[in-house]
Amino acid sequence: MDAAHAPASAPAPAQPTATSHRAGPDLPDAPGRKPAGHPLAGVLTMAGSGLSNQTGAAIGSLAFPVLGASGVVAVRQYVAAIVLLAVGRPRMRSFTKQQWWPVLLLALVFGAMNLSLYSAIDRIGLGLAVTLEFLGPLTIALSASHRRTDACCALVALAGVVTLMRPQPSTDYLGLGLGLLAAACWASYILLNRTVGRRVPGAQGSAAAAAVSAVLFLPVGIVIAVQHPPTPGAAGYAIAAGVLSSAVPYLADLFTLRRVPAQTFGLFMSVNPVLAAVVGWILLGQGLGWTEWASIGAIVAANALSILTSRA
Repeated sequence: MDAAHAPASAPAPAQPTATSHRAGPDLPDAPGRKPAGHPLAGVLTMAGSGLSNQTGAAIGSLAFPVLGASGVVAVRQYVAAIVLLAVGRPRMRSFTKQQWWPVLLLALVFGAMNLSLYSAIDRIGLGLAVTLEFLGPLTIALSASHRRTDACCALVALAGVVTLMRPQPSTDYLGLGLGLLAAACWASYILLNRTVGRRVPGAQGSAAAAAVSAVLFLPVGIVIAVQHPPTPGAAGYAIAAGVLSSAVPYLADLFTLRRVPAQTFGLFMSVNPVLAAVVGWILLGQGLGWTEWASIGAIVAANALSILTSRA
């Protein structure tokens, strides 16, 4: 999450509804239950959530020269922990051993996911980094399906990845590798969230994982604060990133999932790589060539086609 998704039951195979580097719930509709409220409000909220998430990541990158990717991620973890602890209010003293081990793994993956993503953003830009990270939930969705359509979608997404990673003199393979690591972490995050959701009631598991992750990043924050004292501007950028990419999307998604079907939610989430590319271009001046745009379009189209053709 940019991401600390609230735990819930697993989404349908072709509906990856989680959002990585932020705090946002992975909550499909309960069987036989229709979303309440006006769907337009949900759609507008999804648009605002996506823009907030990617804008937060872009603003956070402005603090890289002072805090580095690890410093910004540390602040992000602190903000996510505050938000999720307030919402989930976990009773950690009552957790059993069977509840604690997936929570601890989730905390480790949570931190690794955000750190690899922000490090990738620092090297290859927001649009490409988020696109590669998006392969995590897409891979889970497509691998769980045996439909020919999804096999074709997987090939389309693979073609997009190969195009993105084609060898060139200027290719930043470390940055691309960090993006793929973020994708693997996001996939692990989703699977662990499902386990935590089955073993820990409500959002207590995610809240506890966010708290543990924040504690793990405390030494990082202290070292960076001592070696590279943050300027007010850098600290403000990092805090804004935490609010825009953790607090706002989390609360927005809770509102959205009560008003739109899970399939619609998953479909809209698939445009996040496009939003990231546009925000990166407007706020950071990170322009992309036509091949990069074609690759992003192929990956987004693969996910959208898989969701649109999935059985209800």
